[in-house]
Amino acid sequence: MSRKVVLASGNRGKLRELGAMLESIGIEVVPQSEFDVPDIEETGLTFVENAILKARNACEHTGLPAIADDSGIEVDALNGQPGIYSARYSGQGDQANNEKLVAELADVPPEQRTARYRAALVYMRHAADPAPIIAEGVWEGLVISEPRGENGFGYDPYFLIPELGKTGAELDSEQKNRISHRAQALNKLVDALRQQG
Repeated sequence: MSRKVVLASGNRGKLRELGAMLESIGIEVVPQSEFDVPDIEETGLTFVENAILKARNACEHTGLPAIADDSGIEVDALNGQPGIYSARYSGQGDQANNEKLVAELADVPPEQRTARYRAALVYMRHAADPAPIIAEGVWEGLVISEPRGENGFGYDPYFLIPELGKTGAELDSEQKNRISHRAQALNKLVDALRQQG
């Protein structure tokens, strides 16, 4: 029988990625929207802090264990920006975020546009969990000026993985779910959950 765990996000892309991997260990991921969980302000200064805030909020409102992630893109030429502000970089959604990022990098040569996606995943058994499981993943790449690919979401069309010669949006979901920052964090989380039984 599967265990229900609330995903502290309304992002359908994240729900698909996390749901597919957690199903294998008997966990059914349910979006927090099914419980009318209100969004919480992300006041943390790191991805881990924000993920903990979101997971605790979901636990408090549902009484169920929760998984939350906070992730984003860090661009070296921009001193790690947009970082924890990736989702709200422009304040106007994915397309505007990408346009702002490309504009900020207009004077930066292609080879100096190094960046990485970073993901922090947190699993909390209950709102007062003193020892949440924390797992992180990092995916290195470069930011390009023109979008490529139809898959993925967020900055994926502009995030080039040099060794593959493809953007995150040119990978099929199976390939992305093996190598992305979230996949790396999720593999670590799944291992930790298996050890806990």
